[in-house]
Amino acid sequence: MTCRDCGKSIEELQFKESMDSLGVALCERHTRLIKKIILDNDTPLEAIQLFYALKEAGAHPMLEWWDGKKSVDIAISRVKLNIEIDKGYNMITHEQAISDLEEAMHSFKNGFTTLKIPHLAVKYYLEDTVQNILGIISGLKANIRAI
Repeated sequence: MTCRDCGKSIEELQFKESMDSLGVALCERHTRLIKKIILDNDTPLEAIQLFYALKEAGAHPMLEWWDGKKSVDIAISRVKLNIEIDKGYNMITHEQAISDLEEAMHSFKNGFTTLKIPHLAVKYYLEDTVQNILGIISGLKANIRAI
């Protein structure tokens, strides 16, 4: 068992602790760092899991990236893609829907694409979610080259 961040070998007890608390195999140091990020930013566990899955897929994600206005759960800066994990997807109000749309508009005006992904998509369909995001990244790369 190795840490998905640094590749360092981890013992079974640390593996179990990080899997139980984060859903990702991390060494003690990276478990502490990620827990601090979660505490400081109210980062959803699904964002952590998606971050490491995207990292493993070669997408070069950044966790809790500051976009100049707020912290974004995951960013892929090469293609100006911001990914937000929506924790309350099943309880959205019309005010929240309009607010989300305005945020997306401001991001788009600044050249960024913002994806809001329901936490359930990551929780139950992580591989499919990663594959779809990789497809979006590929499309964004093609559009950047075309401009």
